[in-house]
Parts: sequence; C-alpha cells; structure tokens
Amino acid sequence: MTRIDITADLNSEDETGFVWTFLDEADDPAVIRPGEVVVAGSPLTPAVCEVVDLVEKPVGTVVHLRVLPGTIEQYRRLLDRVGA
Repeated sequence: MTRIDITADLNSEDETGFVWTFLDEADDPAVIRPGEVVVAGSPLTPAVCEVVDLVEKPVGTVVHLRVLPGTIEQYRRLLDRVGA
C-alpha cells in the first residue's frame, strides 16, 4: 500500500486550476512546502504531485497541488534505476 502524504480529491480544482486540499489533511504538515514533491490523493488513487503553494484562509490553510504525469509505479521504477 502506498503511503499518502496528504489526502486530496484529485478531481477537485479551484479557480487557480490546481488541485486543492487543506493542510490539516497532511500526515506530516512539515513535509508540505512549496516545491516539494509528495504523494497525494487516497490509497485507492494516489498520485505524485508538486506542492505549488500554501494559502492562508479563514477556514484553514489551502494547499495547491500540481499533479505530475505518470503513475506511482513509474516513479518507483525510476528510483530503483537510479539506486535511490
């Protein structure tokens, strides 16, 4: 099973055109910083994403995510090839 860094509905985009979720959905909020690459979504639909920004709102901190191309398995194979 894939560990999810931040839960998100990958089909939910806001006016920015990016997937959004709240920072309190993160397993470890310290990992969620602009420029970081994280696993987002759900255990059934995980995706590799770039954290675009964090926006403070009255209801909480919104995290914008850019879904990166490829599957989790493709990224695993890449890491295996480079010995990471």
